[in-house]
This record gives sequence, C-alpha cells and structure tokens, in this order.
Amino acid sequence: MEKIINIHIEKLPEGLYLATSDDLQGLVAQGRTATEALEIARDVARKLIEARAERAAKIKLTTISDSFDYPLIVNA
Repeated sequence: MEKIINIHIEKLPEGLYLATSDDLQGLVAQGRTATEALEIARDVARKLIEARAERAAKIKLTTISDSFDYPLIVNA
C-alpha cells in the first residue's frame, strides 16, 4: 500500500540539496539536485520502513488517496 511522506527540501550553501522528513524520523538524504535528493530520500524511506517493520515498530503514515496534489519538478 502506498503511503505519503512529507519531505522538506533545503538548498545548502554548498549548492547541494538536503531532504528531511518530520513524518519519518531518521530520513536524511542529500543530492546534487532536488530530484536526486528526492530519489535518495525514497530509497532511505523504504529502508527505514523495512527496518522498523522487522522490529514491529509502528509508523503512522498517511495512506495515499484517490486524488492528491504533487509538485512536479522540471528542469526548464
């Protein structure tokens, strides 16, 4: 089942992008672009969720609905 994890993206002074989440403690990812940071964050989120499932730790995440808004990042 797909879940929604809110991600905060911040551009660092070094020019890199940092992705963190208040929804999933421990999620920290860094990339050269916002898109790369999001891709890495998705992988980190999967691993964190799998690790917590193995320890039977509950994670409260919002289930994706039939309709939602999503910011699309394009390089123009």
